[in-house]
Amino acid sequence: MTLHHTPSPAAVEELLPGGGHRSFVLRRGQLLRLTDLEGGANVATLMFSAHEKSERLNLPDSLKCQHTAKLTRGHCLYSDMGRVLAAITADTAGWSDSIGGVLDAAEVREKYGAGSFQQLRNDCHRNGADNLLIELGKWGLGLSDLLMVLNLFSRVDVEADGGLRFVPGNSRAGDFIELYAPMDTLVVLSALQHPLDPAPRYAPKPVQLAWLRAGPEVAEHCRTSCAENARGFLNTERLYL
Repeated sequence: MTLHHTPSPAAVEELLPGGGHRSFVLRRGQLLRLTDLEGGANVATLMFSAHEKSERLNLPDSLKCQHTAKLTRGHCLYSDMGRVLAAITADTAGWSDSIGGVLDAAEVREKYGAGSFQQLRNDCHRNGADNLLIELGKWGLGLSDLLMVLNLFSRVDVEADGGLRFVPGNSRAGDFIELYAPMDTLVVLSALQHPLDPAPRYAPKPVQLAWLRAGPEVAEHCRTSCAENARGFLNTERLYL
């Protein structure tokens, strides 16, 4: 996929190991690049306004207003106030899933078997719900804030009969997604296998995180991809007048 910009060198880089979780504020004008290091990565993602955390990612509105069933390059991630929490400025994997959600502890145990810390130490079986709740707690948030997640790098197709089908191999080693923040956005991440991934073994993949500096032109193709996105960016920019 051809990119329309040359990213600046990364200011900060950090490894998000398989099974790991992170949260941070992506400042206005920053670009976050997530790189799948081994192929088959999945990163469950929540977003909130950094300054008013009752404003959060609204995936149904993000899909509806852009007339799409998938989220990829050129799309925006909207808050429930109609503002752009992040714009997807690059995506070599080509698809991120907004349907599958995350597993809780009981579901991970049923799917992968027992994997306690006492047995496996740092290789213990983690689950998406607890990973996200740990990070949410750092920001004064809790269970009521654990809403729909965007599963970066993963693809789920809806079959004619309404069934959901996970597509293996959607992301390969070296694929990356870039998210540009037109506002200060709290980002919460959990790097675990997608709930619908049929692989029987617990083996979450690592992701490299890189923070880059970028001008607003990096997201111009997102702003102009549809009329609703132009309005969304304008609504966002009013915060900083």
